[in-house]
Amino acid sequence: MNIIDPYHMNLKKQQRSDAYKARNDQPDKDHLSQIICDKFISQKAYQQAETIMWYLHCRSEVRTLSAIMTQLNNSKRIIIPYCTKDPKGHNKLGLWLLEEMAELSPGTWGILEPPKTRWSELNKQVSAEELDLIMVPGVAFDRLGGRLGNGAGYYDRLLKEVSPKTQLTAVCYESQLCDKVIMEKHDIYMHTILTELNTFSSKTNGF
Repeated sequence: MNIIDPYHMNLKKQQRSDAYKARNDQPDKDHLSQIICDKFISQKAYQQAETIMWYLHCRSEVRTLSAIMTQLNNSKRIIIPYCTKDPKGHNKLGLWLLEEMAELSPGTWGILEPPKTRWSELNKQVSAEELDLIMVPGVAFDRLGGRLGNGAGYYDRLLKEVSPKTQLTAVCYESQLCDKVIMEKHDIYMHTILTELNTFSSKTNGF
């Protein structure tokens, strides 16, 4: 299904608005975020992965900073994204090999990222194909793996570049779940959805 008519566009807008409100209103974010991050780390896909992309939270997203700091001390390669542009001027996520938190400073929307002066360092850049597991943020999700993002397209472009073997695990509060996310034909489904209460696995990654 490709969204072209005003009805579905309005429905998608309403889903995003409702999920933003639910996420903003979610109480106990620190406690629930710890539960969700612990579940992310304990899943089999994490234990088997070598190169793992985490996101650094913004605003009311599931909070990840504390968990990332603990994971820098193990044998995993921890990758974090930063907002940049491709040669055509489209939104793109750069991928940075994080070794210590001191490498980061506030960037786009106040999210921690490596400073622009270091973006060209070859030994710190990682290709999308190297990622074994990605922690995917979002605004709304459904139990079949559907995802609704912020609308800027950063993750949409990244997820089209990863290996077919890359595991996609979304994290969210239970309050962000809806019956069915409005998906467009190019959208990519998550393999796993983790909330503070449930784990949902999708057997499909497309239509």
